[in-house]
Amino acid sequence: MSDTITKMMRDLNPEERPREKASRHGFGVLSNAELLALILRTGTLSCPITTICSNLLDSCDGSFLRLMRKHEAELMMQEGIGPVKAQQILAIMELVRRFSAETLASRPNIITKSSDIYELLRYEIGNKTQEEIWLLTLARNNSIIGRHALTRGSATASVFDVKMALKRALLDEAQGIILAHNHPSGNLRPSPQDDAITRSMKNAAATMDLRMLDHLIVTGTGYYSYADEGRL
Repeated sequence: MSDTITKMMRDLNPEERPREKASRHGFGVLSNAELLALILRTGTLSCPITTICSNLLDSCDGSFLRLMRKHEAELMMQEGIGPVKAQQILAIMELVRRFSAETLASRPNIITKSSDIYELLRYEIGNKTQEEIWLLTLARNNSIIGRHALTRGSATASVFDVKMALKRALLDEAQGIILAHNHPSGNLRPSPQDDAITRSMKNAAATMDLRMLDHLIVTGTGYYSYADEGRL
């Protein structure tokens, strides 16, 4: 028989069946790999689904954040994962992202500290493979009026247009603004270009009597705040 012939989970040892384990003890006892296996359901003749899922997570150092960054072609490089399973995994990751965004959307819409900005944007841009610069426009009480993706660039740089940022702020009749962008590399150290963007945006905002509250560098696991570091 070919290795591409699928092996149903019912053919596994009962102790290896995530469904039976969850029924007996609850979903909380399942490992991340077992949870994935429960959804994907089938493996191959030579590789049970639990092994496929374990290998997949091992390739991401056990991190769902890293798994979320994988494209369909990358997922299909893993043994036992074809187009259907790759799309199932991507759908799961998108559901996770939307759930996180929905949870955050239910929180108060007022910025009081840098961590509020981070929590608002971490699932939006923190795990992106391309750099994006976002503008938050604020009312006088620091409640958020709008969120605008200003640029989407390569993995290393974006082209920033100060005039476009000001236009967005003026159209929103904002009293304050916040810049944020991600570093796909995961490095939180500001670059000379980041410093230049911060200076130009702050100076331009001042000419329009706009308060610039912060500029955040965002990754999936942390952030850097110009305001917190006293550099704004």
